Amino acid sequence: MKIKQTENNTFDAIVVGSGISGGWAAKELTEGGLKTLVLERGRKVEHIADYTTAFKQPWEFKHRGHLSNKEVEEQPIQSSHCDATNKHFFVKDVEHPYVQVNPFKWIRGYQVGGRSLIWGRQSYRLSNLDFEANKKDGHGVDWPIRYEDLEKWYDYVEEYVGISGSKEDLPHLPDGVFLPPIPMNAIEKHLKEAVSENYSDRVLINGRVANLTQPKKGRGPCQYRNLCSRGCPFGGYFSSNSSTLLDAHETGNLTLRADSVVKEVLYDEETKKAIGVVIIDALSKEEISFYAKIIFLNASAIATAAILLNSVSSSFLNGLGNSSLQVGHNLMDHIVNEGTYGTFEGLKDKYYEGRSPGTIYVPRFQNLNNETENVDFVRGYGIQGKGERENWQAKATVGIGVDLKEQLSTPGEWKIALGGRGETLPNYDNKIYLDDENKDQWGLPLVKVDFEYGPNELAMMDHMTKSSEEMLSKAGFKNVGSYRTSPAPGSAVHEMGTARMGNNPKTSVLNKHNQMHDVKNVFITDGSFMTSSGSQNPSLTYMAVTARACQYAINQFKSNLL
Repeated sequence: MKIKQTENNTFDAIVVGSGISGGWAAKELTEGGLKTLVLERGRKVEHIADYTTAFKQPWEFKHRGHLSNKEVEEQPIQSSHCDATNKHFFVKDVEHPYVQVNPFKWIRGYQVGGRSLIWGRQSYRLSNLDFEANKKDGHGVDWPIRYEDLEKWYDYVEEYVGISGSKEDLPHLPDGVFLPPIPMNAIEKHLKEAVSENYSDRVLINGRVANLTQPKKGRGPCQYRNLCSRGCPFGGYFSSNSSTLLDAHETGNLTLRADSVVKEVLYDEETKKAIGVVIIDALSKEEISFYAKIIFLNASAIATAAILLNSVSSSFLNGLGNSSLQVGHNLMDHIVNEGTYGTFEGLKDKYYEGRSPGTIYVPRFQNLNNETENVDFVRGYGIQGKGERENWQAKATVGIGVDLKEQLSTPGEWKIALGGRGETLPNYDNKIYLDDENKDQWGLPLVKVDFEYGPNELAMMDHMTKSSEEMLSKAGFKNVGSYRTSPAPGSAVHEMGTARMGNNPKTSVLNKHNQMHDVKNVFITDGSFMTSSGSQNPSLTYMAVTARACQYAINQFKSNLL
């Protein structure tokens, strides 16, 4: 293979993707002394300067924040998760097509920072209940790590990120390094007390969120604007742009290249190592090669698998590192039950200040032990929610003059909305693969997503809806119901599992250090590595695993073992 390496295109490490895990890889590798190139397929976004809607008022948007019909046509999939205030941080589906064999929402943010600018910020640790589940019930393969392997890395990440939360001493939801929690409002406290009175098998706690309740290294604290997805000029929530990428830049070891669509990973047949990547400039369509001794793939579970499948050589006819034929398979996304609601007639003398980004959370309470066994499904789910008082937008108003003004300025009833997040079992038939007959604008094969919930997920979804309605009813809420029970897969935006970790190279893609079994200098630490999904939001685990894998990679690099 003819390699055209120069000082301008050769680095110690290359990181593909600048989202939550890519930003962490950039920070750790550069702080470890490695000259690191970060490749982002989307546009450049600078912290603060490019948060163009952060301070706009509702009346400054043409349709008061609603998308126009034309915008919905351009973003038919993304529009379920965005509006006119943040649509610029979501892709235009018409420009980035993919093929849905079965309905699957692929929610994407192609820009520097990726989806770290728009994530929900829920941050929960996995426990050994999760890491041991596959081995115990036979679904999927055994994780090659346990909670003890990640505990100090969870500590490390939480201390840096800033997670507000409360210690609860729940074995299946380990406590972490917390800032003071975002306080519950009156209706949330009422539901917490009602759950405690009516149930012995569950508790309601403060949501653990990556919003700062105390300032940290020039960031925050959170201003309680709850406009997080517009980009936070105060750095009140964690994103790559406000934190990891800035620290990586400060080392002097970072090179960040936006508008760089990674085509493939280059593999050297003689050394049996990856030697770099080929990118397509998103604007000029020019192909350019970059070289490094270490490659970190952090493009997201679907995109990383697509890059691997497109990286074909005589050694890997089915895609780089795919001797197990597992790349692209075992796709998971949490099942979602959105829209259980209820109103409460009391507490009219109570209100709150600001617009809190905080949430409430009912951790998993099924199949924890013999007493909580559920015969309808294995694994379990958690329930997230938020309470608030209705304002003028939610009330029908009739009147004029003073009477109308009084109605508009008087809060309505308290209400709470609950939504479940449940575990999806690993399934080889849930997969992504490449459509070689249809190409995108850069000449790359379109991604095809073939995913369906199984009977376990469907039974769990039904259970979480009934449990949510029951909790509200027992707490004295009225008008309890659920308006949406089964949004399309992908709606949780927690894609996982397409290059899973495992002990056996024949049934997994990565080892316990997140190295490819087949290609030791390629690491994957985005959601691809997940061997099972757990019921918790996964981003905190991505960050902890990335920091751990980077330390290992740095040590291997400095020992000339990569």
